[in-house]
Amino acid sequence: MTDFDLTPVSTEAPMEPVLRKGIGLCLSGGGYRAMLFHLGVVWRLAELGYLGTEHRWGKYGELGSLQRVSSVSGGSITAGVLGLSWNKLDVDSPGVSDRFREHVAEPIQEFASRSTVTLLSGLPAVVFSTVNKRVVRVYRKRLFGDLTLQDLPGTPDFVFNTTNLQSGALWSFSKRAARDWRVGRIDGPADTIAKVVGASSAFPPFLSPARFRYRDEDFRPGSGDGLQGPPFTTRPQLTDGGVYDNLGLETVFKNYKTVICSDAGGDLAAKKKVPGDWILQTYRVVKTINNQVRSLRKRILLTSFVEHERHGTYWSMRTDVRKYPAKDRLPCPFNRTQELASIRTDLEAKDTVTQRRLINWGYALCDAGIRSWVEEGLPPPQDFPYPHEGV
Repeated sequence: MTDFDLTPVSTEAPMEPVLRKGIGLCLSGGGYRAMLFHLGVVWRLAELGYLGTEHRWGKYGELGSLQRVSSVSGGSITAGVLGLSWNKLDVDSPGVSDRFREHVAEPIQEFASRSTVTLLSGLPAVVFSTVNKRVVRVYRKRLFGDLTLQDLPGTPDFVFNTTNLQSGALWSFSKRAARDWRVGRIDGPADTIAKVVGASSAFPPFLSPARFRYRDEDFRPGSGDGLQGPPFTTRPQLTDGGVYDNLGLETVFKNYKTVICSDAGGDLAAKKKVPGDWILQTYRVVKTINNQVRSLRKRILLTSFVEHERHGTYWSMRTDVRKYPAKDRLPCPFNRTQELASIRTDLEAKDTVTQRRLINWGYALCDAGIRSWVEEGLPPPQDFPYPHEGV
């Protein structure tokens, strides 16, 4: 049996996978906005003990412990820093919040204070090449160094999701394997975190594609379905994981009973006038497809909660937290949180106040979601990580 099932999600018939005990955490795409929002989410999860090894019980029964973190795009930046810092966090010991601030929160905020790439700098590359290599260089220099997938912990399993432009399927990276169900599987891949996160956040057409090179013999014999062979195995061309699944849901939903899904995806605003040039029109088309795929997967997840096929919770940063039944929620005025949800999806610098508001919003919404729908008896937070800024 493989580490996880990556056959496509069917919208016509319910899936009947063999679900494992344990918790799967999904961190969506959404550029720096998502990166910072999810930082607040994981911060609160750390305080609540959800990063630890303790076997947990919740509102609807057995939860287990955190087994997988599945991420896309901006969420993959946060997941990458979290995974590489895991051994420093000592998640089962008191003081985890302070260690989280030092080893995860502060590096990500420093990273967010400078742009990885701007829209204008990416435009020439749409025609002549790709800026993905530039993005990978920035990730390597400022965040991940030369550390690889093999530097991640064994548990939880960190899964970074991308989309294979050649096969049209999900291509995922983890410490255990790099895999596309049609192309095949590489055991124990040695790719750098910088390159993997660069692929996961390669939003088309500006930051895409991310080009990889392997040997055909790197793949486990017979592990693909119809496309195992050159050039699919030797020169895969990948793009943002959000093209296939912007929630990072698939590798969790098909494997774990308890799902915590954090959605920091942007809203598709109505436009009176559609751009006439092919570049911006393509960008609009990609966003429309992305929005529909995300809506469909969200519907599948919420239906599974209602029918008690899964435990857990889903939240969107566009949610009105006043609708959550948890007591003593942190104050989050809806008009303020909507301002944060409307921040553009990009990899451009964010000022300190905006960073802290996004972190606070992720922290507060995660707290409300967990205490409302997963484990009701948990204590409320004393305040935001950054009380002065609020949301």
